[in-house]
Amino acid sequence: MARINLLPWREELRQEKQKKFLIALGAAVAVAAVLIFLWDMTLNASIDDQQSRNKFIQTEISTLDNKIKEINQLKEKKEELLARMEVIQNLQGNRPVIVRVFDELVRVLPDGVYFTSLSMDANVISVQGISESNNRISKLMRQLDESDWFDNPNLTAVKALREGEGSSFELTFRQVTPALNSAEGGDA
Repeated sequence: MARINLLPWREELRQEKQKKFLIALGAAVAVAAVLIFLWDMTLNASIDDQQSRNKFIQTEISTLDNKIKEINQLKEKKEELLARMEVIQNLQGNRPVIVRVFDELVRVLPDGVYFTSLSMDANVISVQGISESNNRISKLMRQLDESDWFDNPNLTAVKALREGEGSSFELTFRQVTPALNSAEGGDA
C-alpha cells in the first residue's frame, strides 16, 4: 500500500527543524564573524603594540649610539690628556737630570781643559774644546768613562794649535741615567 501523509504536522515539524537549523546556522555564522572580528582586532592591536615597542627600541638604540660616540670621544680625549701628562711628567722628571749632567761635566773636566761648545742630540753629547796638552784630553776621556752619568767617550778630532797654545779637540759621548742607588750615593 502507498504511504500517504495526510497529516500536516510532519511538514510543520520539518519546516520547524529547517527554521531552527537556519537560525543555528545564522547564529554560528554570526558568532564566527564576531570571533573573526575580535581576532582581527586583537591581532591588529598586537601588531600596533609591537610596532610601538620597535619604535621605542629604535629610539633608545639611537640614544645609546650617541652616548657610545660621546664615550669614545671622551676616551680619545682621556688618552690625549694622559699622553700630555706623561710628556709633562717626563719633562718634570728630566729637569734635575740636566742639572746633574752639567754638574758632572764640571766634575770630570780636568784643569787645563776648556769647552768652547756643547750640544746634545737625544742622549749624545758633542763637545768642542781646547786643552793645554793631549794628556789632559786623555784624562778627560778616562774621567768621562768612569762617570756614572756618561758612557762611551769617542774622540773624533784633535788639532794642534799654535806653538804653546795646546790643542783643539772634538769629543762625543753618551749621557746615561744611573740607577737611583748610585745617583743618591753620589750626592752624599
